[in-house]
Amino acid sequence: MEPFHLQRFLDAHLRDFPAALAEIKGGRKLSHWMWYIFPQIAGLGRTEISSYYAISSLEEAKAYMEEHSKKEYKIYEADADAEYDEVVEIDLAQVRPTVAFPHLPGNAKTIDEIEAMEPIWINQVVIGSCTNGRMEDMRKAAAILKGRTVHQDVRVMVIPATQKIYKQCIAEGLVDIFIDAGCAVNTPSCGPCMGGHMGVMAAGEKCVSTTNRNFVGRMGHVDSLIYLASPEVAAASAIAGCIANPEKVGDR
Repeated sequence: MEPFHLQRFLDAHLRDFPAALAEIKGGRKLSHWMWYIFPQIAGLGRTEISSYYAISSLEEAKAYMEEHSKKEYKIYEADADAEYDEVVEIDLAQVRPTVAFPHLPGNAKTIDEIEAMEPIWINQVVIGSCTNGRMEDMRKAAAILKGRTVHQDVRVMVIPATQKIYKQCIAEGLVDIFIDAGCAVNTPSCGPCMGGHMGVMAAGEKCVSTTNRNFVGRMGHVDSLIYLASPEVAAASAIAGCIANPEKVGDR
């Protein structure tokens, strides 16, 4: 079998998804690349993504396309007689809040595992940017932060994904909630995720972020650490000063 070339696959999958699938057929397990591709999907922010990947239901994907784009699009679906090497069913109701530890998005631990560890004290929290900066994410974070104050040792940045979402946050009073809690609400952008500004970390600092990368040096110094989490976990951690369970906000 021909060796799997990650870079060639990545170059191909951004242009032609069916061609990219051809790169990995032949019994090769998806785990070789899924840890990279799905954070990549989450961070791309392209309207055609829902057509290429079965993340949302087909109806949800079509509704999104019709609302946000006037371009024609093609829906790729599995053949009716497709055969699968393995079928994995996941009951999402049973999935616990999960945090990706440095330095890979796939290096995950549940909040229950984390609570059994010594507290992981943090210096920074980032909520938003292109990933988890949707309106529903802003509302979830605001619901936890409302009437509370972020930890005195933690700086918190909230970055709505788009100007439209930013304006909606203002209209719904979420910006007031964030500011009153001690957060800085920044203009829609990559923010500190690309390691260039707005929250670049120093050596030894730790950040809980809702962004999609936690590679070495991603958010500043190579000796800083990034923990990827949901908006709820990020907001709860901002209040507690350490990685925290959103189900237990206020316990500390």
